[in-house]
Amino acid sequence: MASTAKSLPTGGTIVTSGGYRYHTFTASGSFVVPVARTVDILLVAGGGAAGRWYGGGGGAGGFLPYTGVSLAATTFSVTVGSGAAGISGPGYGAARAASGSNSTFAYLPSAIGGSGGASTGGEGAITGGSGGGAGYASGGAGGGTAGQGNGGGGIGTSAYGGGGGGGATQGGGSLYYDGAVVRGGGGGNGSSAYSSWGAATNTGHNVSGTYWYAGGGMGQGQGDTTLRGGLGGGGHADPATNGMANTGGGGGGGFGASGGSGIVIIRYSV
Repeated sequence: MASTAKSLPTGGTIVTSGGYRYHTFTASGSFVVPVARTVDILLVAGGGAAGRWYGGGGGAGGFLPYTGVSLAATTFSVTVGSGAAGISGPGYGAARAASGSNSTFAYLPSAIGGSGGASTGGEGAITGGSGGGAGYASGGAGGGTAGQGNGGGGIGTSAYGGGGGGGATQGGGSLYYDGAVVRGGGGGNGSSAYSSWGAATNTGHNVSGTYWYAGGGMGQGQGDTTLRGGLGGGGHADPATNGMANTGGGGGGGFGASGGSGIVIIRYSV
């Protein structure tokens, strides 16, 4: 039976493209289904903040797609995870950076927020959707959640600096010294598997027409601008930048940059 205006779901920002109707949530809300139907869902959690003072990059928010989800005619809650706020305060021995918040759709398992990067001389990063990078003289990098992301990078050398945060498809890079400069670990790349969704909804990190989500933040080096945050909104370092909003990107290391907020997209054929 063809869909009518009264039978179509509501909620979020709605666009129709290529035979599909997309509902994009950049803030928490409700998805209202008047008539039972099958949908595909993409959950991206909020990214982790970066460690401070030669700290590690923030881990990307968990990247968790669902296909062929059968929904009854009812109202479903949607939660969009926020990016973790950057940390301030003293440099050496600063606290581990905060993790991003989970993104959820009703009863489905959640996309897990990215873990914060480690600060110099502080606690190591913990497991998140993707893991935060290690900081100098810290407890090490964080791990990723299976099926959602990858671990952060280590310091790999005794020089001051941090590892990169992990991304949806790639782990964070390790800090290294190239004989001239200490290079912070690059952020792990996110995923472009849902690039067509990004193009239809004008969301994600647009790189030459390919749309990415859930990239890790770069770890801080020493004046190093060569490596960057991961594709998918990961923040850079030297100077540090926040993760890109509504991509789940991790914050760039060094001075407590914030993680990027997540996103939830739902689509179905029309």
